[in-house]
Amino acid sequence: MAIIPSIDAHYLEAVCKVIANTEKGLTGSEIQKLLADSKIDDSDPDLTKWKRLYNAFAHWQNNNNCSNNIVDFLKRALQPARYINQAELFHFRRNEINKVLSFIGIEISDRGTLIEVSKTVTLSEAEQRAGHFKYKLLARNIHPDIIQYCNSELLQENYFHSVFEAVKGVAERIRLMTGLYADGNPLVDTAFSTNNPLIRINRLLTDTDRSEHLGLMNSIKGLFGIIRNPTAHVPKILFVIDEDDALDIMTIASFIHKKLDRAL
Repeated sequence: MAIIPSIDAHYLEAVCKVIANTEKGLTGSEIQKLLADSKIDDSDPDLTKWKRLYNAFAHWQNNNNCSNNIVDFLKRALQPARYINQAELFHFRRNEINKVLSFIGIEISDRGTLIEVSKTVTLSEAEQRAGHFKYKLLARNIHPDIIQYCNSELLQENYFHSVFEAVKGVAERIRLMTGLYADGNPLVDTAFSTNNPLIRINRLLTDTDRSEHLGLMNSIKGLFGIIRNPTAHVPKILFVIDEDDALDIMTIASFIHKKLDRAL
């Protein structure tokens, strides 16, 4: 392996805080094994995880004037085979680490290999590169429920399943707001009935109110018809959704959530 320059202390600290995060980071025993496998001395095993890792990295880097074994540690920590049935955790760790590594011109691929990339210079550029699709959604001020219902799909940039989960999330929210157990058009018709609505986005006192109410109801039905029914019954290979389509669909779902936020 070619010599990889030392990593500046603030970037090294940021990497350690991700990979040794209390909730989503490596366990103490995993850190111990990976340090040994990467031939890095575990100099302060009694410290908190991220400080333990930082000290081990810093000592090795100071003694060797490069970061090769540190990068080897990260590659080992992000080997896809370690994450069978834990895809969301893999994508979270890889994305967060790559945000930091992008500032020094490298990243870990989805195969767990090291690749060179152009250096980023701003935080927004790093965010965009690490999670392109999710970054674009956040830039649109997307409703937080969209992220809640399909975060793992967003991290994988899986457009097909992202929009499917987002539209399912709209239906689930309507059920939570009304106590109904129906689905699809029957759910929407009952929830937004103009005779006895369980959800009202206005007081339904004027023709304009009624038009707005029916417009939202039909928008939800349209979303179900365009996305939920086809994605539930057509193989993914035959129902292609590209990034632009997915962004537009997510924006519509977000608009519906924001309207529901203002329900009376």
